[in-house]
Amino acid sequence: MHKNALRSLLLTIIFIYAGDRSVAQINTSGGIGKMTQAQSQPEKPIEYTIGGITVSGTRFLDNDLLITVSGLDVGEKIKIPNDEKITKAIRNLWEQELFSDIGISATKIVGDKIFLNINIVERPRLSKYNFRGIKKSEATELKDKLGLVKSRVVTDATKKESVVRIQRYYAEKGFNDVKVEVKEYTDTTSTNSVVLTFDINKGVRTHINQVNIAGNSIVADTRLKRTLKGTKEMARISLHPADKISIYEPPKRISFSEYMKNFGFLSVSKSLETLDPYFRYNFFSSSKFGEKKFETDKQTMIDYYNTLGHRDATVIEDTVYAVEGGNINVDLKVREGRQYYFGDIEWKGNTKYSSEFLSKILGIKKGDVYNLELLETRLGKMLSPDGGDDVSSLYMNDGYLFFNVEPVEISIVGDTINYEMRITEGPQATIKNVQITGNYRTNEHVIRRELRTLPGNKFSREDLIRSQREIANLGFFDQEKIGIQPKPNQEDGTVDIEYSLVEKSSDQLQLSAGFGGGISFYGNVGVTFNNFSLRNILKPEQWDPLPVGDGQKFSVNYQSNGRFFNSANVAFTEPWLGGKKPNSLTTNFMYSKFNNSLGANTNESYMRMLGGGVSMSRRIKWPDDNFIFTYGVNYQNFKLKQYELIPQTGFSDGPSNNLYLKLVLARYSVDQPLYPRSGSNINFTFQFTPPYSSFNEDKDYSTATAAEKFKWIEYHKYRFTAEWYQRITGNVVFKFATKYGFMGFYNRDIGFAPFERFQVGGDGLSGQNFFIGRDIIAHRGYKGPYSSNATIFNKYTAEVRYPFSLSPTSTIYGLMFVEAANAWANFNQFNPSKLNRSAGVGLRVFLPMFGLLGLDYGVGFDRYNRAAGLTKLKDIANFTFMLGFEPD
Repeated sequence: MHKNALRSLLLTIIFIYAGDRSVAQINTSGGIGKMTQAQSQPEKPIEYTIGGITVSGTRFLDNDLLITVSGLDVGEKIKIPNDEKITKAIRNLWEQELFSDIGISATKIVGDKIFLNINIVERPRLSKYNFRGIKKSEATELKDKLGLVKSRVVTDATKKESVVRIQRYYAEKGFNDVKVEVKEYTDTTSTNSVVLTFDINKGVRTHINQVNIAGNSIVADTRLKRTLKGTKEMARISLHPADKISIYEPPKRISFSEYMKNFGFLSVSKSLETLDPYFRYNFFSSSKFGEKKFETDKQTMIDYYNTLGHRDATVIEDTVYAVEGGNINVDLKVREGRQYYFGDIEWKGNTKYSSEFLSKILGIKKGDVYNLELLETRLGKMLSPDGGDDVSSLYMNDGYLFFNVEPVEISIVGDTINYEMRITEGPQATIKNVQITGNYRTNEHVIRRELRTLPGNKFSREDLIRSQREIANLGFFDQEKIGIQPKPNQEDGTVDIEYSLVEKSSDQLQLSAGFGGGISFYGNVGVTFNNFSLRNILKPEQWDPLPVGDGQKFSVNYQSNGRFFNSANVAFTEPWLGGKKPNSLTTNFMYSKFNNSLGANTNESYMRMLGGGVSMSRRIKWPDDNFIFTYGVNYQNFKLKQYELIPQTGFSDGPSNNLYLKLVLARYSVDQPLYPRSGSNINFTFQFTPPYSSFNEDKDYSTATAAEKFKWIEYHKYRFTAEWYQRITGNVVFKFATKYGFMGFYNRDIGFAPFERFQVGGDGLSGQNFFIGRDIIAHRGYKGPYSSNATIFNKYTAEVRYPFSLSPTSTIYGLMFVEAANAWANFNQFNPSKLNRSAGVGLRVFLPMFGLLGLDYGVGFDRYNRAAGLTKLKDIANFTFMLGFEPD
């Protein structure tokens, strides 16, 4: 009787979980109902053992997995009513965010065993989503940003996170008032699925109208604004000053009378500060506001203060607010703090070098303005990609891989900070293993022979940097992804070094063609294999798709202007002849023919050249191992028929031979070939023929014919070229180049030959002059050569380069340049101060398959000539195109 009454009572027992729409109910019939408070509950909970658990309502989820997630187990004891285990089970399931409703009920009770059923309603899943109100390109980018996946459960959190990401995406583009409405539709084509539509209203793009800085008295506003690289004001040219709205203090203004009274025109910073409300020259900078960039810029500003000794400087407050015109103002309030100085610097733990020597390397003296960045740089805590002469490099270049130095502030007396440099020298490390990964096309020996880090050598940071540079200069790998990972083992004092590389295509194809201009077909076809393998040429199974991997260079080129000009050349270079030392062997063969007659008989007037050469290059270790010495012999045979190169020479018919020896001493320390950031490329070239006229002293060359004088041409020719690269900031690079050329003769009665001269001006791509021995010197801003038969020239170039892409698939950078050059017929006319000047901008694109593509727009200032009517920009400026190589 008692058991029957109890079972009847259990029919009405309900456990209500105090959560969202979830009910825990025990009902022997399996029904789910809701009870009123009038329905009483047992006074004392009864304990049962779970006899079984089932799950209902699932569509996609696994039942067994849901039981596991709930935490309930068969055989587990629970009390009815109000058992915490039931409440916890429902909470566990809710935390998965997969359900819109959860209930637990009893299906039956047998003795002291209770059988439970978990009933769930799954949330709908995403079948697809789309956007309204935006461009197709923006929708494509947003899909990558949102990361929504088909069949993923759609929750409120999913929608909110998507909205935040959309707003963040547009905020970085300058849209700071984006409205996003998420609409959910049932997908009738798929079970329990929905479609999400993001209705986006971008609003109006906002720009930064004004950046106001308050609280600064040590550093001018204009200087602090330059530290805000990602938070720039709108460009401005106006006779009316920018608005005077500011939150923290009135904007600083310098009146013209005050500017003149205080001789502000003698100060660049004062001049810029005075002009700032009227003229802002940052026309090419974005004035969009981005929260992330702003946070970074604030830290950059504080870092700049720290370099001035203001280590306590901080941004107290900042705010962004709307102003008229739909734009915004950004206000910051700073506390500069006092200026600090370095005090005494003591060294502890150093045994290898004396404290006096380390202080000299550190280069910081007592009384110098405190600069934490400088201190860490001089200690080597902040590594330079170019190496350096800091304290850490001093030790690490001598094998002390485990070296460490910690600067410790031991006292602050007023505005003076005293330091103690605590050194742990450690043992010298020896290189044990050198591993190379990622070279799937290039043979490993090609890379290893360029390395300075050899097993058994002492570890050296300088050797690591040099090895990285040599690998980059091979041109076979992505120079931005050359990874070097030292793996030290302190137990045995050794280190393993792993070089991780990413191959890139280095072969180049040249194709160009055209028709017209009275010369019929013209075109150029050529191919250069920069990672060729001659030994695998008869092993097709090792081709990829051609024989590659040994670092050899093989090129074939053919050019034709139809009947007027035909030329072919073949060249081959073995960079490591014999495989033991970096002795390079280069051979080449050339053929060309130029016709003056375009009629049916092209043999009436022509010049034919047939030639070839061989040269050897070797690295020399003095003064350092960046020097390369090259020596070679070349021969060219010319045959002229009624073809006059230079009328003054009187030579137009007959053969001519040019046999010369060429010596080149070069120093190459450029860090990377495609976009150099540091280093130099300097070379001196001496090219000369034997003094044939001296071998025949009895002959009077003053009465000799031109054919006799130039049967074997004689001359001596000199070239000097120097290029320097210096990183300005980040990847912005300054390049300076200077070039000189001079040639002379042995016999005054013979004079200069018609074949070897300098041509200056124009695009530097003039075809036939290259094959007759003329050194073609480009000068941007000048349409054509202004000197074609010079024997002496000077040229100076300065460039500032900025990269847009350093990807191995496309290296792209822009540049601004100034150039000055001129050439003279002889030394008597030489005037180094009389130079033709130009300036302009350019773009370079390097594509692995096609090589270098370039475009320059230059203005030749010395082309301006009022008498000749050359007064407009279009008269003195021109575009210059380049393909395959950078003109000299």
